[in-house]
Amino acid sequence: MLTRSLKIGIVCPYSWDTPGGVQNHIRDLAEFLIAAGHEVSVLAPALDEIKLPHYVVNAGKPISIPYNGAVARVLFGPVAFARVRQWIAAGDFDLLHLHEPAIPSISLLACWAADGPMVGTFHAAAKRQKIIFAIGPILEPAIEKLSARIAVSEAARLTLTDHLDTDAIIIPNGIYAGRYTHGKSQEKWAGNTIGFIGRFEEPRKGLSVLVDALPVISRFAPDVKVFVAGPGDPEEVIKSIDPQLRHRFEFLGRISEEDKADFMSSVALYVAPNTGGESFGIILAEALAGGACVVASDIPAFDDLLGHGEFGALFASENPTELAKVVIDLLRDENKRKELADRGKNHAQLFDWTAVAEQIYSVYEMSIVGSEKVRLASDTRPWNRFLNKEEKP
Repeated sequence: MLTRSLKIGIVCPYSWDTPGGVQNHIRDLAEFLIAAGHEVSVLAPALDEIKLPHYVVNAGKPISIPYNGAVARVLFGPVAFARVRQWIAAGDFDLLHLHEPAIPSISLLACWAADGPMVGTFHAAAKRQKIIFAIGPILEPAIEKLSARIAVSEAARLTLTDHLDTDAIIIPNGIYAGRYTHGKSQEKWAGNTIGFIGRFEEPRKGLSVLVDALPVISRFAPDVKVFVAGPGDPEEVIKSIDPQLRHRFEFLGRISEEDKADFMSSVALYVAPNTGGESFGIILAEALAGGACVVASDIPAFDDLLGHGEFGALFASENPTELAKVVIDLLRDENKRKELADRGKNHAQLFDWTAVAEQIYSVYEMSIVGSEKVRLASDTRPWNRFLNKEEKP
């Protein structure tokens, strides 16, 4: 536990108005720190018309870049660099916490712009990224400025060591487990039902794997129903579904946190068929906390989170046939579903913010040396040259 109140600056690399695991993690961390008595300012890209929480400062309008099998909305360049410097100068921070400082984003800009206590959290788990190698020569000196490095999973840690030849301690993403433990089962989602939550238009979320598995599942479970929640236009997905099976899918759009808790408590199975690009899986931790019986692809992050099958069922990634077998087996065996769900619900407490925050506090304490505060870097010439910004004499 931190022994004094701190002024903490947190940098979010991705657009605040776009739903995502990193943004949710930063939101929850900031609110947990504020509730614990710390002063927190979050710098994030955002659209001008978006209403932001009182603790979020708008760094500017984001742009879209392809990254890690999806489209990331980030902010970079000379104007953003100037805004980051202004925020740091005005903040009088005891510590900066930079998320994803290894991609072209305002987190990297903050790492360039500041000296002093800085912690970096690395969320991504991906195969070798060309974009990181392209800026490697200037990225490595910036990452070396970090007082401490956190990876949210072993998969994220391995990605960091693979790209930048440096290491990190593992602290998982946090969830408010209590938000999900008291969900109420809703008849509309109960029965032989399968739940899915995510940006289903992204191929890496794997909804197509579930679609391809359904013909086999429906032969053995004729009344099976699939509920899909999350942002996106379902039209193209619906076209890909066998016309005779389309009635088995219902697209719910985005659902509230309260509805999510009820959803996890209602569905017979929560399925996460992701094909890659995941470093942790906050939604899996939430599903476990909500008492769902989880079925997930065996990508490294999910395999680790589910204890190699102890806290949820696994199937070979991108294999609809194996997914169908696992789903059919569990739909037929209520006792097995309950046993997995009970173990998973207990396991989810490891990811509650009360446990995760203590680990983050320990890193903060190690990073703060005496009375040293965050300050503007005295020499930013290498970064100015990279950003094509002429130095002022």
